[in-house]
Amino acid sequence: MSADKTDARSAHVAGVQRLLASYRAIPPDATVRLAKPTSNLFRARAKTTAKGLDVSGLTGVIDVDPDARTADVAGMCTYEDLVAATLPYGLSPLVVPQLKTITLGGAVTGLGIESASFRNGLPHESVLEMDILTGAGEVLTASPQRHEDLYRAFPNSYGTLGYSVRLKIELESVKPFVALRHLRFHTLEDLVAAMDRIIETRGHDGTPVDYLDGVVFSAGESYLTLGTQTSTPGPVSDYTGQQIYYRSIQHPGEGAEKHDRLTIHDYLWRWDTDWFWCSRAFGAQDARIRRFWPRRYRRSSFYWKLIAYDRRYNIADRIEARNGRPPRERVVQDIEVPIVRTAEFLHWFLDNVPIEPIWLCPLRLRGDQTSGDTWPLYPIQPNHTYVNVGFWSSVPIGPQEGHTNRLIERKVSELDGHKSLYSDAYYSREEFDDLYGGETYKTVKKSYDPDSRLLDLYAKAVQRR
Repeated sequence: MSADKTDARSAHVAGVQRLLASYRAIPPDATVRLAKPTSNLFRARAKTTAKGLDVSGLTGVIDVDPDARTADVAGMCTYEDLVAATLPYGLSPLVVPQLKTITLGGAVTGLGIESASFRNGLPHESVLEMDILTGAGEVLTASPQRHEDLYRAFPNSYGTLGYSVRLKIELESVKPFVALRHLRFHTLEDLVAAMDRIIETRGHDGTPVDYLDGVVFSAGESYLTLGTQTSTPGPVSDYTGQQIYYRSIQHPGEGAEKHDRLTIHDYLWRWDTDWFWCSRAFGAQDARIRRFWPRRYRRSSFYWKLIAYDRRYNIADRIEARNGRPPRERVVQDIEVPIVRTAEFLHWFLDNVPIEPIWLCPLRLRGDQTSGDTWPLYPIQPNHTYVNVGFWSSVPIGPQEGHTNRLIERKVSELDGHKSLYSDAYYSREEFDDLYGGETYKTVKKSYDPDSRLLDLYAKAVQRR
């Protein structure tokens, strides 16, 4: 083993010891939480003065094995750092969520998705094993062979069953460039039909498709973006400067295609520079402002700081009040519906929720699982295609708290879908248990957190604290 690998493993062992020491220092009657100043969650976090778990030593890549195409990664390692360690070997995680500061552990316990998900599923499906600090204060290795109940229930548990300390994941080979084709559609039905064909054939017009996602600007203007890996050198675009990626997708013409190329690195992070399109809320897409906006601050992690500042001082609602308008309801959600119900949901959404653009990302679970209980806390059906629909903005408040979010929850359930729990949720306890693991979750929770040192999933995702 090389000196660098030995040092990385030693540093990880020391980090685990600090984590355990911080756990033991938390009073038995106090709730265990991470001592983590940042988060990719949009729901409110409970205010607490209790010391949290020290995860400062769990942020690195421990080892990359290019022959086995695997990586050992600390739970708090960001995908930005993980990709930086794997790309020099021509390797990548099977699914790389869109924002650089998402951690591997966060994507597994909270779910993640990207344009490879139609062939590679979700991040937790490529986890071979993981070391988890449970609510009982033990570090256990969970895999399909050991503590399988914990391994299966961990995805979508959001830290309520424990925190990942180390994850061993599969990697895949990638080529240096991605050739893009942006296909325009004038009806949502045509877009969904084309998406379905591409997923089934893994190609379009005789060309393989490695990545697939889409953007809806309106019912009459929507796009699929098809990405194909290539080793052929040539000019590439750069959307980290003055040009804005999502605007590059748009083009006129019935059935027209627009072509583009990116390095694999820039493709993986194409959405981060402008936080998809949400940087416009800060004026970062105004050419007069963007020209003077430092490049190092054109990234999702900085926009998160601006959001935190807004929450602390209630700036957005103060501006609305000054202009004689009511406060706004945050509608920041990712939902999944079966592909056969996707056009129906999109039409309903566009008719009822004044938010655009909308992101689309198809997914299928990997392999040929025969049971919907494979991942019980997010039980989407195996061998079926779903479409993730992402929308991130705000709307005028309605007659009750969370009015628009509640409407969306009801519609998604009506269409046999699910929604991610990183943002506001308003389900009743009965609805929540039916959708997110119910008795299975309670059984695993009792086994690995018998004294309830960690929050319950319903309390963490739904209840106001």
